Amino acid sequence: MSKYDEKKILKMLSDAATSRKAFAMVVSRYSESLYWCIRRMVLNHDDADDVLQNTFLKAWTNLGDFQARSSLSTWLHRIAINESLDFLRRQKHNVNVNVNANVNSNVNGCDDTISLADRLMADEYFDGDRLQALLQEAIASLPDVQRQVFCLRYYEDMKYCDMSLMLGTSEGALKASYHLAVKKIQDFFKKRD
Repeated sequence: MSKYDEKKILKMLSDAATSRKAFAMVVSRYSESLYWCIRRMVLNHDDADDVLQNTFLKAWTNLGDFQARSSLSTWLHRIAINESLDFLRRQKHNVNVNVNANVNSNVNGCDDTISLADRLMADEYFDGDRLQALLQEAIASLPDVQRQVFCLRYYEDMKYCDMSLMLGTSEGALKASYHLAVKKIQDFFKKRD
């Protein structure tokens, strides 16, 4: 099968004899888009890889629950977003990281403050400039829901009606979340001027 055909893939997924092959095709098809969806939320390459792996593991484990009410892509993105949010919540609780403030570290008795933007600039997998790193810092400072909506709208160019189906939230609430996110990001940059 050279062309991706979701109906055929779904049929193959439901057959135990072909499910592994079909799932490998799903992974091949959606890995990159899911990676970037996740990476824009968790920021770190290694963490994004871990969350992506968890996303596919959860999808494989719950394949029998997929009822085709939405596309496979929508279902996978919803799992990826939920896994990303779960990761961020665990990170905040376990490491006590506050992405709204700078991270303090004590090196040789000195307190150095390293911003998220500085950490991104030092990340070998980050290929943006300083402005893009600051944008990521601003996005990271948003509450989870606003960050999620902003990333889907700004980076994925997702329509509110599609977001509504994926997230189970009204279009009006999504528009309000996006508007608030944009305002907070603008305020973040005004404070930097």
